[in-house]
Amino acid sequence: MRILHIANHVKETGNGIVNVMVDLACEQASRNHQVAVMSAGGHYEDLLAKHGIRHFRLDQTRKPAQIMRAVFHFRKMVADFSPDIIHAHMMTGAVLARYLKGFRKYKIVTHVHNEFQKSADFMKVGDRVIAVSQAVSQAMEGRGVQKDKLRVILNGTIGSPRDSDPAPVQLEGRPIVTVAGMYERKGIADLIDAFNLTAQEHPDARLYIVGDGPDRAKFEERAAASPAASRIIFAGFQPDPRRWMKGAEIFVLASHKEPFGLVLIEARESGCAIVASGVDGIPEALDHGEAGLLVPPREPKSLAGAISKLLGDDVLRQRYRTRAAANLENYHVGRVAEEMLGVYGELLPAAALPAQAAGSKPGM
Repeated sequence: MRILHIANHVKETGNGIVNVMVDLACEQASRNHQVAVMSAGGHYEDLLAKHGIRHFRLDQTRKPAQIMRAVFHFRKMVADFSPDIIHAHMMTGAVLARYLKGFRKYKIVTHVHNEFQKSADFMKVGDRVIAVSQAVSQAMEGRGVQKDKLRVILNGTIGSPRDSDPAPVQLEGRPIVTVAGMYERKGIADLIDAFNLTAQEHPDARLYIVGDGPDRAKFEERAAASPAASRIIFAGFQPDPRRWMKGAEIFVLASHKEPFGLVLIEARESGCAIVASGVDGIPEALDHGEAGLLVPPREPKSLAGAISKLLGDDVLRQRYRTRAAANLENYHVGRVAEEMLGVYGELLPAAALPAQAAGSKPGM
């Protein structure tokens, strides 16, 4: 099978969409499929090349002149690679694949990573539409996607080809860690407010905020005005945030919107006791509360209560560490790859589906 993935870039910025696509492409290539990626490029080009994956450089910046160039280059690259499947991870790639198809026989799979964005409406152009959680599937059905086109494939990051085996960072005090892009929807302001309450009860607690983004200055200003300002540390973007997770007593994700929360699987693999807001796909990523404490979003008092509960009870905290590390086989990248290949197989004639070659990986 010839599979072409399209995304805006392959930069190592902690972007969950890029991470999922890179993992998926590498896993599919390891199963002896012909795989290519089309993007504006970035750090992961070397990893893709190592797995025998071609990279086609395409700038999809949404400006008239650039889009015209993208149209020309897209047609040329598709003619060169001749894919059976085009797997679009973002809106621009989905639109290009659909409206420039012409008489080509490829099928289009669109992958809804961020349902909360208005641009997700364009993902309905796929012959199949992948949702990263049941919550996203239901939301997309409500936005007009035909139910028979929707398929739910939960994200997975265990066994990622991007992985190393990082040593934990030595953090001070009793570290509470979050890893998130610096956006309002990630609930960073709520977490800072919650930490102000927790800090009163636990004077040795420290809050480490790992990540970067457009709202960082706003959050830093809020933290600076906090009575616990000296105990709130902004670590910025980190290529491998699991080093901070491994050093944490508690991991927190306070998002207002979160289609799945790939970072939660990394936190579970790191053996963290987890507190997270119970929105969208987060309960699915935490086995509906078995693998972490769920709290209402936008409620700093509830968030502080859950954090303090774990800090104050060693037995309970260890119990949630154990639960978080259990049942992780379902979140292996191999399982994601196999389920995705199954969706492709629904769209292609039997003649286009070669038998699994000798030596390729079995399904997870």
